[in-house]
Amino acid sequence: MNRLRNSTSPYLLQHADNPVDWWPWCDEAFAEAARRDVPVMLSVGYAACHWCHVMAHESFEDPQTAALVNSRVVAVKVDREERPDVDAVYMTATQAMTGQGGWPMTVFMTPDREPFFCGTYFPRGNFSQLVLNISRAWREQREDVADRAKQIVAALAENVSATARALRDDGPGGARLTLAGHGFGDGLGEGSGVGLGDDQTGARFREVADAAVTALDRGYDGQQGGFGGAPKFPPSMVLEFLLRYHQRTGSSHALRMADGSCEAMARGGMYDQLGGGFARYSVDASWVVPHFEKMLYDNALLARVYLNLWRRTGSELARRVAEETCDWMLRELGTGEGGFAASLDADSEGEEGKFYVWRPAELRTVLGPDDGEFAIRVFGVTERGTFEHGASVLQRRTDPEDAGRLARVRSALLAARASRVRPARDDKVVAAWNGLAIAAFAEAGLLLGRPDFIAAAHDAAALLAAVHLADGRLIRTSRDGIAGGASAEGAAAGGAAAGDAAPGSSSTADGAAGGPAGVLEDYACVAEGFLTLSGVTGEARWMTLAGELLEVALAAFGDGAGGFYDTAADGEPMIFRPAEPADNATPSGTFAVAAALLSYSALAGSARHREAAAAALGVLPAIAARYPRAAGTGLAVAEAWLAGPAEIAVVGSPADERTRALHETALRAATPGAVLALGDGTEAAVPLLTGRGLVDGAPAAYVCRQFTCLAPVTTPEQLRKALTVPS
Repeated sequence: MNRLRNSTSPYLLQHADNPVDWWPWCDEAFAEAARRDVPVMLSVGYAACHWCHVMAHESFEDPQTAALVNSRVVAVKVDREERPDVDAVYMTATQAMTGQGGWPMTVFMTPDREPFFCGTYFPRGNFSQLVLNISRAWREQREDVADRAKQIVAALAENVSATARALRDDGPGGARLTLAGHGFGDGLGEGSGVGLGDDQTGARFREVADAAVTALDRGYDGQQGGFGGAPKFPPSMVLEFLLRYHQRTGSSHALRMADGSCEAMARGGMYDQLGGGFARYSVDASWVVPHFEKMLYDNALLARVYLNLWRRTGSELARRVAEETCDWMLRELGTGEGGFAASLDADSEGEEGKFYVWRPAELRTVLGPDDGEFAIRVFGVTERGTFEHGASVLQRRTDPEDAGRLARVRSALLAARASRVRPARDDKVVAAWNGLAIAAFAEAGLLLGRPDFIAAAHDAAALLAAVHLADGRLIRTSRDGIAGGASAEGAAAGGAAAGDAAPGSSSTADGAAGGPAGVLEDYACVAEGFLTLSGVTGEARWMTLAGELLEVALAAFGDGAGGFYDTAADGEPMIFRPAEPADNATPSGTFAVAAALLSYSALAGSARHREAAAAALGVLPAIAARYPRAAGTGLAVAEAWLAGPAEIAVVGSPADERTRALHETALRAATPGAVLALGDGTEAAVPLLTGRGLVDGAPAAYVCRQFTCLAPVTTPEQLRKALTVPS
C-alpha cells in the first residue's frame, strides 16, 4: 500500500514505491499495530543521508526482507527534517540505550509509542534476524517487553526533567542517561545561574566567555584547524562566538582559532573548490575527504561566519568564500517559489561523491596536458588518489600566482562537471533553515554590494510569510509552494483500505494549514531572519512579523521558569516533551530564541523581551562549562548582550548615496549582535526610529544602547568612531 505518495517530503517519496508497507507517522499506524497486535518499527532518516540509502537498497527495496517486515511489524517512516520532534524523542532513546546515535535510526516500540529496542543502520542479514527476534520476543516475552518499554519511557522523562533542573540551577545533576542502571552522569558545573540584573548578568557572561575560550583553546587543533579529531564538523556557532569575543577583548587566541579553522576548511576538500559550498563534515582530521552531502543550514551559517571574518580582518579568502557560498546556495538550492531547498545528496549514480571527485587523466582530458598538470598541482590531485578507487577530492591549499589561469581552469572544470549525473536535491523548504539563509543573504547583500542577495532574502521571507505562516503559527516545511508533511489523506486512504480508523483521525502535529507544526528553532530562526531583513531593507513589516512569532514562542514554548521546550504546549503529545538547549548541527532553539528576543528588545525598546533573553540564557553557564562546543550560539548571544547590543538607526532617503554609505558602514563596523533600523525620517514604524530625524537636512545615524543614544552623526567616519565608544 503506497501511503507515502502524497507526502511533500522527498525522503518519504523515495520510499513510496518500496515493497515495505510504509505508514507515515500518524494515529492510524499505531491503531493498526494495536489491531494486529504487533510492534511498530520506526525508521527515521533524511533525503541526503548516505547510509539511509544503503539500508534502503539492501533491505527496504528487497521483496523478501519487505515481506518479513510487513508480516511482523507495522513500519513507520519519518523524515527527521520534517519531524524533528519525533526524531529528537527517539534519538534520545537510541543514544541512551546504545551509547550512540545516527541515521538511519531504527526503533521498535509498542503501539503506545513506547520504545523497547533502538539502533541505527543494520545490514540486511542482521536486520532480518533482528525483525525475527523482535517478533519472537513480542509473542513470547510480552510482559517483559512491555515492562522494559515503560521503564525506558519513565527514565527518559525523568532524565529530561532532571537535566532541565540541573542546567537551570547550574548545580549537580546529569545530562547523560545510562538506562542500564537508570542513573545519571556527572555534574555540569558550579556557580549561580544568570538572571539578577544587567551588572551581575554581564559579569557572569564575561566569566563564562573567558572560561569557554580557555577550554576551546585546549581542544583546538593548531595544525589542522577545528576542534578535536576525526570526523570534523564545521564549528559554525563556535566560530561566530570567537569572532565576537575577539572583537570585544582583542584576544589573539580567539582570532587564531577562528581564522585558522576557517582557512583550513576553505582550503580543504570539504569546500567545493569549483562550485562553492560546504559539505556536511570531513571524515578525516585534515578536512581532505568530506561526507559529500551539502546542507542549507551549514552553508547559511558558514556564509555569515566568513562574512564576519572578512569584516574583522579584511581577509580576501574569507570574502571570496562568503560570496561563493551565497552564490552556490542561490544557484543550487534556490527554489522556483523563492525559498531554499534543504540539501543535496551525497550520492549520484549510487556512489558517494562521484559527482565531485577527479582523477589525473580526467583533468588532462578536459584541460589539455599543460592546464591539466597545472590543475593537478593546484588542486592536490594524485595518481593514488585521496578518496576511493584512485579518485581525489579537490583541495586548494595555496593560491597560484596566475589568478587568471586558475579562473579559466575552474570554469572549464565546472562546465565539464555539469555533464555528470548530479546528486539528488531535497527541495522541501524548512522554515528554520530558510530563516538562517535570510539573515546571511541580507547581510551579505548589503556588505558585498550584491542587491541580488538582498532580493533572494526578501523572496525567501515572502515565501515563509505567505506559505509557512497561518493563523499566527508557523508550519515547518513546504514543497512547491504548498505547506505540508506526511499526508493525512494518504494515511487515511491506506488505513481505510486495511480496515483502519476513519479518515480525518490522523494526528500529525499539523499546523494551521495541514503541515508539520513549527518547532522552537523555526520560530527563533525565522524571527531572527526577519529582523535582519528589516534592518537591511527598511521594511518594518518584517520586524512586526518577528514580534508576533516571538510572542508565540514565549506563550507556547516557554517552560514557566525562563527556559523553553522545543515543541509547543498544544502540539502532538509525545512520550516526553523534548527540550534540548545545547547546539547541535544547528543553533539550539533555546539559544536561537534568546538571540531573536535580544535583537527584538533592542529594536523595540522592550525590557520584557530583554529579560526573556537573559532568562533563556540561564542554561548557558552549565552547558559552556561542560561542553563549550555545544554552547556557541549562547556564547555569541552573551557577547551581544555585553556589547549592548548596539542599536543603530540610519535615517535618510534610500536614494541618497550618503544614506547608503551610512547604512553599509553601520553593518560593516557593527559591534557584536548590533541591530539596524533604516528609515526615511517620515515615519517610525520601528520604535528605534521614533524621534530620529535628519540632521540639517542630511542623512544621519544614531548609535544607541538600551535606547540611550549618542549624538547623531552624518559621515561614515563619525559612525565608525561612535561604534567604538563603550556602552
